[in-house]
Amino acid sequence: MKRALILSCVLVWALGPGSALAQIILPPGGSIFNPPPPAPPPPPRIEVPPIPKMDALPVSPSVRSTGRSSFGDRISTCLDEAAAAGLSQSDRAAYSRSCANTRN
Repeated sequence: MKRALILSCVLVWALGPGSALAQIILPPGGSIFNPPPPAPPPPPRIEVPPIPKMDALPVSPSVRSTGRSSFGDRISTCLDEAAAAGLSQSDRAAYSRSCANTRN
């Protein structure tokens, strides 16, 4: 009798976890027909900045020349154009201000 009881307990114990492993664990409100969630994005790439050397000279950023003439040169050119067009003195002033601000 003891052997049969022990044998039945061993069989129940051996078959119990196997049937529990076959079950699918679903989140609340989930369905087995839902597609699997997408893979997580890759981790961000971390780059170590270069270490400055002791003897190296510091690098200064270069300044780009825009090629734009000075404001005084633009005003002079616009005043000459206005005079050549025959504008009055007050019209020349208004024209030169708007012309110098929009010209390269």
